[in-house]
Amino acid sequence: MPLGTNILSATDAAKQIASGGLTAEKLVEACLDRITAREDEVRAWSHLDANKALAEARARDNEDPKSALHGIPIGVKDVIDTHDMPTEYGSPIYQGHRPAWDAACIALLREAGGIVLGKTVTTEFATRHPGKTRNPHNLAHTPGGSSSGSAASVADFMVPLAFGTQTAGSVIRPSAYCGIVGFKPTFGTINRTGLKPLSDSQDTIGLLGRSVADIALLTSTLSSLKLQNIVAEVRSATAPRIGFCHTNLWDLADTATHSALEDAALCLGRKGAIVKEIQLPASLVEATSAQEVINEFETWRALAFERYEHASKLSPALTKRLARAGTRARADYDVAQVLAKDGRLQLAEIFTKFDVLLVPAAPGEAPEGLDFTGDPIFNQLWTLMHVPAVTLPVFNGPKGLPIGAQIVGPNGEDGRTLICAEWISRKLSE
Repeated sequence: MPLGTNILSATDAAKQIASGGLTAEKLVEACLDRITAREDEVRAWSHLDANKALAEARARDNEDPKSALHGIPIGVKDVIDTHDMPTEYGSPIYQGHRPAWDAACIALLREAGGIVLGKTVTTEFATRHPGKTRNPHNLAHTPGGSSSGSAASVADFMVPLAFGTQTAGSVIRPSAYCGIVGFKPTFGTINRTGLKPLSDSQDTIGLLGRSVADIALLTSTLSSLKLQNIVAEVRSATAPRIGFCHTNLWDLADTATHSALEDAALCLGRKGAIVKEIQLPASLVEATSAQEVINEFETWRALAFERYEHASKLSPALTKRLARAGTRARADYDVAQVLAKDGRLQLAEIFTKFDVLLVPAAPGEAPEGLDFTGDPIFNQLWTLMHVPAVTLPVFNGPKGLPIGAQIVGPNGEDGRTLICAEWISRKLSE
């Protein structure tokens, strides 16, 4: 376990910086020391400039606080543009590429006094071809993808918060594998300008941290949602109505995941929550397969330049996927979008009876090996539905690796979903 300022939560560190008990420079120094000690093994970063990060921290220390996030260092997944450091999208096509701009979420972060510590490793264009990152809990296992470096760096106490993105399961799944909190907000909650697109109707900028409160702090800063007092709100919140949803994919999860979620449902019921098992309607079951159709149809077009001009620099895995994606017919895409729209209506009806759903975050612990980042099958539906989802690191599997619970909320109810997630996390940790 690392010892030092780098283990502070973002919320606690921000309070200490605001009160004068800690400087941003000392916090960044502690994070950089941890990176120096562990990066050769974990391999979470694609770009770091220690001198630049320290200079930015000193500048924050010499000005009045700009927000509750002032002075906090954050990692940025390398599919999100930064004007002052390389953005390579996990591809040799863009080696050394420096955009002339910051993505909107990065500009908003800097405007609020946050510090970009560096760029974290992504899979190739945030698809399935893995990068160099390892799971910090066991270096022989994947950290998940595509937000692999962000998940590993937060889990290993290199940085308190990081940006990720999700088009299928790229925030929720690596957060589960690495034992941290991941948040995929409602579609469009965090502005996507400056994100390298894959699937325009599904791409979502998400956040990774070590507590729900930290996630709420960064979400508030980027979206103007008023979530800063989430801990106080949880204390006064009523116990949530929880739908324990096996989904039609339950058999794809391993027995450890089955047991963990079933035990969680029983525990939460004993703690006062109203917990009922539910089955998804047929329209939502059909919508699960629609996610991949939409994803591939849109990705083939989003990566037109790369596959047309630089086909030789694409990985064999992405080349194969794009070849399949190019056969997707417009008629099939239109049908898939109708299924998605109908599914959202059905899901909204379900949420008139429940505050959140409890579902698997992944099929089990992080798979052994680094060539496969894991199956996003338990995330795809909720991404397609545009609803908020949270991974909670509340279980361990038979190999001693984390197993996450996924909490899914109604479209647009990000605040309430985070409050329920914090309530659930506390009760399961007692």
